[in-house]
Amino acid sequence: MLLTDALVLHAFDYRETSRIVRLATRHAGVVSAVARGARRPKSRFGSGLDLFMSGVAHLVLHPTADLHALHAFDVGRARPGLGDSLARFRAASALGELGLRVGPEDPGGAVFNALTAGFDAIATASDPLVCTETLGAAWRLVSAVGVAPALTHCAACDRPLEADEPARFAPRAGGALCRVCAALAPGARPIPAEARAALAAWLIGEAVHLEEGPVRRAHRRLLREFVEEHLADRAPLRAWRAWETEDA
Repeated sequence: MLLTDALVLHAFDYRETSRIVRLATRHAGVVSAVARGARRPKSRFGSGLDLFMSGVAHLVLHPTADLHALHAFDVGRARPGLGDSLARFRAASALGELGLRVGPEDPGGAVFNALTAGFDAIATASDPLVCTETLGAAWRLVSAVGVAPALTHCAACDRPLEADEPARFAPRAGGALCRVCAALAPGARPIPAEARAALAAWLIGEAVHLEEGPVRRAHRRLLREFVEEHLADRAPLRAWRAWETEDA
């Protein structure tokens, strides 16, 4: 049996008395597990399998199956703040969906750590700061699996980009492009110098202030397009898309 720090990213009822959960774990990446008897009135799981809870999972991993067995879950942190605000809950749902997509590639708990820090930040953020906290957590999550975008050098020719140099961002190319390479990349979007600076700051954990409205929506779209290109088998991120279209 594996005992590992874990975070509940998704849960749904299974048959009459059980639940299936998707967990981000420190030692096994993102796994699916069945918690048998979790819906019984006197279940040993209690309320420990609620969304976004952290704790210690007691897992039996099946080497030839995708669905494992969860024998117990010792609750550590519940994060009630994520349910106290619609803005925080929707943002956490978008981040959790992103974690589900990148988690199987988790190198040694980096995704688990990034998600835990992200949910903690969102849970305590005021509504006006939820967007920027979520974007920062999401970019650090992407970086945790080794696919951070090129920002200081052209993603195609590797030429250094000046801090104030006009550039374009092409998800398929892997980040910012110089003027010459951008001309050969259909669909590359203009990315202002301040937007590149914001991405660079998020990647190292610095706080960023963004104007409300179109600027925030543009950052949400840019990240989603990058993730769908590189980390999500090009399948749509539905929760992220829903969050993307909200008033920012």
